[in-house]
Amino acid sequence: MTNDAEPARPGTGAPGDTGTRLPEELRLWMRLLSAAGTVEQIMAKQVKQTFGISHDEFLVLCLLAEQPGASLRMTQIAELLGRPKTRLTYQVGCLSHFGLVTRESVSGDRRGIALTLTAKARRLLAEKGPDLAAAVCQALAETIGPDWRRTVGAAAAVAGRAHAAADED
Repeated sequence: MTNDAEPARPGTGAPGDTGTRLPEELRLWMRLLSAAGTVEQIMAKQVKQTFGISHDEFLVLCLLAEQPGASLRMTQIAELLGRPKTRLTYQVGCLSHFGLVTRESVSGDRRGIALTLTAKARRLLAEKGPDLAAAVCQALAETIGPDWRRTVGAAAAVAGRAHAAADED
């Protein structure tokens, strides 16, 4: 006797299910990774069309925009983005070429370089930021679902608990 029924998917609890259901945190993490990848692809396209720069270069602008004085040392940016400094140097060269950042030596540190947003970059972020934010919201809603804010909030809560637990150890 043959069984023409479709095999059960692991973790569904269906008859014949031999899989293991992942803990809620891991399922949430996988959902967020999938959404983040999709959103990154959408944003890369939007950023290229809007600013004429790469997604990674845009991340540098966003980091600077969130800092007091819209300025950071290159080493700090590399650490925050988890990028090698050599890669960042290339990106900064592109941003500088487009007139979006300026580079200055840090006083008292002959090797230190600080980046600062230009007025042009501030203006572009102010003008185009709301459209890009709307694109992020739409992409998250399409990938995670209409309850994306709750899901992302749950992920932040999980991360907070994990940090608290790690701090206790």
